[in-house]
Amino acid sequence: MILTDSDTALINHLKVNARASVSELARKLGVSRTTAQDRLTRLEDRGVISGYTVRLGAGHREAGVSAYVMIVFEPRQAASIVKTLKTFSAIETLQSVSGKIDLMAQVTVETPEALDILLDKIGAIDGVVSTESALVLSKKLDRGLAA
Repeated sequence: MILTDSDTALINHLKVNARASVSELARKLGVSRTTAQDRLTRLEDRGVISGYTVRLGAGHREAGVSAYVMIVFEPRQAASIVKTLKTFSAIETLQSVSGKIDLMAQVTVETPEALDILLDKIGAIDGVVSTESALVLSKKLDRGLAA
């Protein structure tokens, strides 16, 4: 679906505050409440907006350790590895990527020791060849895009 400038403006307002009322969104867009509601419904129906969520603030993250885990696996093992990785609650996002690695996982755990255990579990999955991790030191930008 090709987005109009009005669609993009509506989405950008929702990125800032997904809890904004339709009336508030209509005021910011300079349209009627009905127009804003219709546009919002259309974007939801067409799958452009797939849901609304909570973004945890820095106060939550400070208690944990976040990292990106790059995973290399044997050919034709993707489906079973992804199925297993989906069961790990510490994995927040899992993406297939191009290049020398096959998967990129964003993880958050409570302690460095918990990260060590998680990395051992990932490495022990049948078909995983290697992992490499990079700790998140600080967040410089978060546009709140859903995966």
